[in-house]
Amino acid sequence: MSMPPPPQGQPQYPGYPPPAQGAAQPGPYGPGQPGPYGPGQPGPYGPPPQQGGPYGPPQGGPYGPPPPFPQQGAWAPPPAPPKKFWSGPKVAIIGVSVAVAVAVLAWAGNRGGGSGSFPEATHKVTLPGTLLGGEYTLAQDLSEQGDSALAGASEANIRDPKGVVGQYASTDAKKAGVLVLSALYGQIKDPDDARESMLKGAARSEGATVAVPPKDIEVPGSDVTVTCQVLTAASTGGKSSFPMCAWADGNTNGSVAEVTPETATRSPESLDLRTAAANTLKVREEVRKPID
Repeated sequence: MSMPPPPQGQPQYPGYPPPAQGAAQPGPYGPGQPGPYGPGQPGPYGPPPQQGGPYGPPQGGPYGPPPPFPQQGAWAPPPAPPKKFWSGPKVAIIGVSVAVAVAVLAWAGNRGGGSGSFPEATHKVTLPGTLLGGEYTLAQDLSEQGDSALAGASEANIRDPKGVVGQYASTDAKKAGVLVLSALYGQIKDPDDARESMLKGAARSEGATVAVPPKDIEVPGSDVTVTCQVLTAASTGGKSSFPMCAWADGNTNGSVAEVTPETATRSPESLDLRTAAANTLKVREEVRKPID
């Protein structure tokens, strides 16, 4: 029995019935080819078959399926691990510098004085929100500890002393610096003795040793004497160093210890005490205020 001819425009299949109406046909341009109807168009024979080649549907060839590609936003590189450089030394040095800051007040408040008279109380020490022109911001007000250290202090050289202690953190996270201010104010009979006593108290505090002995540093344009020394403290991986400078006048007496990764990892002898002294005077100008 003869087979009826296929519809016009479709290929004939000798010996087989024609394909079902609407079945996908490859067309004359081969599987996956755009043909005359443009890319993505099924043409008159329906969409191209999903064959995937001789290895079966979505096999990707003889080597297995292709690796899946992540969707947009589904993957992101893991965050870089936080830098731990100087984290151990930093914590150790901060702890020592704060302990030193409190200890120096007790030492300075119990030293002898000269034979002169007490000056009038005209200035005090404050803790502003920032220091060194905004380079550091106040992190902790430890003045209560400073007052406790001065409790029962001798008034041989300083009358009615009040303690001020503040820990400041660098506003630049890359610098990772810390500045510790330890000061007192009152009526100081012998400023030179007060300044030297403050540095001696730091040398005798637990956890710190003097690596560079105290020396007076001249700062151009200033008539205030600044004395600086370098202290070292044990930290993770060895010892770390930091400069400490002190000033004193008839009403205020203070020390400044500035700790940075650079200073902590350098040799004590290589630290720039002139810069430390200049910064100390800048701090003095920012914290020393007239009494209302």
